[in-house]
Amino acid sequence: MSNDEIFAAAYREHYWAVSRYVARRLDGRMSEVEEVVAEVFTVAWRRRDDLPATPLPWLYGVARNCLANAVRGYGRRRRLVDRLGNDETAHGRHIVDSPDSEAPGAWVHEALNRLSPADQEVLRLTAWEELGVEEIAVALGCGSRAAAMRLHRARRRLRAEIDRMCPPTAPKERSHG
Repeated sequence: MSNDEIFAAAYREHYWAVSRYVARRLDGRMSEVEEVVAEVFTVAWRRRDDLPATPLPWLYGVARNCLANAVRGYGRRRRLVDRLGNDETAHGRHIVDSPDSEAPGAWVHEALNRLSPADQEVLRLTAWEELGVEEIAVALGCGSRAAAMRLHRARRRLRAEIDRMCPPTAPKERSHG
C-alpha cells in the first residue's frame, strides 16, 4: 500500500475516535472540535510517511498537541474580547450593556470595524497593545500632541458609532388612568 492509501485507511478507520477524543476535551464545542480534528488530519497528511502501523495512539498524540494549540488560541481570543469589552473598566470607567443585551465585545467590534483604518489603529494601539500617548506617537511616527488628538478624535468617533448602533431608548410615557 502507498503512503496515501495508508493515510486514507487511517482516516476512515480513526476519524470518529479522534473526533470523540477531541470532543471530550473541548466539552463538545462542535465548531472547535471540527477545527482541531481537521488540523490533526492535516498534520497526519503532511507526515503520512511517518504513520505507524497502529496509527491511533500516534493520532491521539497529534490531537493532544493540536488541542494545546487550540486552547491557547481560544484563551488569547477570549482575553482579547474581554479586554475590548472591558477596556473602559480597566481605566476606572463603567461600561453598560447595549440595549439588546449582547456581550459588550460584539458591539464594540462592530463599531470599531465601522471606523477608518487610521482610527482603528490608534484605538488598537491603546487597547490591545496598551500603549500610552508617547508610545503611540512613536508607533505612528508623529508628535505626542498629534497622537493625543488622533486618539481623542478616534474615541469620539467610536462613541458616536456606538451611539448610532445603540441609540438611547426614549422614556416611556405613563398612562394616567
